[in-house]
Amino acid sequence: MSIQILNRFTSVVILNLEIDTLRGADLQGANLQEADLRGADLRGANLWGADLRGADLQEANLRGADLWGADLRGADLLGANLWGADLRGADLQEANLRGADLQEANLRGADLQEANLQEANLRGANLRGADLQGANLQEADLRGANLRGADLQGADLRGADLRGAKNAPLLITSLDWVVQIDGLGQMRIGCQNHSVEAWRNFSELEIARMADEATGFWSKHKTMLLMLCDTYKHPSE
Repeated sequence: MSIQILNRFTSVVILNLEIDTLRGADLQGANLQEADLRGADLRGANLWGADLRGADLQEANLRGADLWGADLRGADLLGANLWGADLRGADLQEANLRGADLQEANLRGADLQEANLQEANLRGANLRGADLQGANLQEADLRGANLRGADLQGADLRGADLRGAKNAPLLITSLDWVVQIDGLGQMRIGCQNHSVEAWRNFSELEIARMADEATGFWSKHKTMLLMLCDTYKHPSE
């Protein structure tokens, strides 16, 4: 029995496999760019280093799959099951992972820049050293996740559940600009990200140049925010 994998846009066969099932299949290094894998059962599959750029993996079951170093840039993983998947070093830039189940997944060192992780389940996931710059993490479940060394610059964490997350940032969403204190010496206010020491020493002119209304905001909240920076600190390695 053979399985044909088609291009999601042209329906051209891009891979012909002489196997009965994709479950546990060895697809190491396979070229699956723009593949139509919607709803596919890829549990435990070996996709180490596979090229899945632009692939359609909506609702696919990738539980326990090996995706170490896989290229998933722009892939659609809406609602996909990635429970316990190995995604170390994977490239997930601009991937759609909305509503995906990434519980206990290993995303250490993964590139998730501009990825859509809205409402994703990342409970207990390892995101150590992951690049989450500009990622959408609204309403994501990050309880117990490891965020040590993760780059969250510009990430949208509104409504995210960070209870028990390791090295989670402190978020303040009730002010005119969202404030993010990383606990490691950096504070982001709106689009301005600087070291706490830099914030402490900015002149009134430097603050005024950052944005309209910045002077009034900083004058009103400076003392409180710097106090939080001094008290909210993660332990060093």
